[in-house]
Amino acid sequence: MTLVLEEGKEISVGANGAYAIVAITKHGVEIARKLLGSFQGADLYYMKKFEKGDELERDIRMFDGSVRLLLPSLFKEYKGIVCIISLGAVVRMIAPLLIDKKTDPGIVVIDDKGENVISVLSGHLGGANELTIEVAEMLGANPIITTASDVQKTIPVDLFGKKFGWVWDSAEKLTPVSASVVNEEQIAIVQESGEKDWWHYDRPLPPNMTLYGSVEEALDHEFDAALVITHRLLSQKEQEILHNGVVFRPKVIVIGMGCNRGTKPEEIQSVIMDTLQELNFSTKSVKALCTIDLKKDEEGLLETVQKFGWEFITYTPEELNSIHIEQPSDTVFKYTGAYGVSEPAALLYSGAEGLNLVKKKSGNVTISVGLISNHPSGKGSFTHDRK
Repeated sequence: MTLVLEEGKEISVGANGAYAIVAITKHGVEIARKLLGSFQGADLYYMKKFEKGDELERDIRMFDGSVRLLLPSLFKEYKGIVCIISLGAVVRMIAPLLIDKKTDPGIVVIDDKGENVISVLSGHLGGANELTIEVAEMLGANPIITTASDVQKTIPVDLFGKKFGWVWDSAEKLTPVSASVVNEEQIAIVQESGEKDWWHYDRPLPPNMTLYGSVEEALDHEFDAALVITHRLLSQKEQEILHNGVVFRPKVIVIGMGCNRGTKPEEIQSVIMDTLQELNFSTKSVKALCTIDLKKDEEGLLETVQKFGWEFITYTPEELNSIHIEQPSDTVFKYTGAYGVSEPAALLYSGAEGLNLVKKKSGNVTISVGLISNHPSGKGSFTHDRK
């Protein structure tokens, strides 16, 4: 993208990296150049009057005119922007560009001496808080973060489980639940599946937070807000917990699948959706679709995993035959070299001792479903310590 900042003067704006560094002063340019040396995945922009002569070699972009005209393009192109510009000026320039905390890039400001790195915008969802810490470490500067959950060292609800790939069902209650957490109200944390090492502070869980192994158990107690970690679809009664609660979906569901050559993606997806509905499982908790390596180029399977962002795992017949299955098939072995596909594939990836659905034949598709066993899961089977 080429942006005209002043009549007859242009600058190319195109993201090679995920982050942009912008400087407009002599000292700021020195800081920016130093930062670029250790900041992988960043593009540097500064005013042409501070040209050093190595900009083309280092792919540094220079501009004339007002940086205010550059920022709208950077907003669209980058995940995060590091501005070595005064905080007040940055706030005034980005104000007209703000849309939503789920889409705005993370904005970080560094002072002209490089002493302080400040998280300004999209601290959680935009990653500005993490970026602030990383940049401060690179410069030996002070990271300044003001979001309440980080200052108080408690759960940042909008980022809860993000490092594990957890996603929430709805953002509707994120703000009120976050308020309950930072205000130290009574919080019910229900975990039925998923990774258990989500509390990363070197102190115990606060006394206002209580762990429960099921929604049913939590509903027998009083609380102000709830964080529910489960792969299950909640029943109508269980949805009472969502009056001020957020459901997080851990990636624990494994789908094993076999299909006839040329099976349409629509049929494959229909079988998956119907099966998960029957099991009362959420599609958002699916981690992987697994099959035999003979199907590694099966278009219907490839289109399905691409559509939903699932991992696509294939196994050799020898790997599949190493797993004991309930119903080995000589017919399947005749054509594939394996005594089964969907069932052993789901068992191999999940590591589970048994499956939630052993094998179901539907049209051109055979499907099995399991839950990853290294995160104890399934209603009533998750063990925990009550605080």
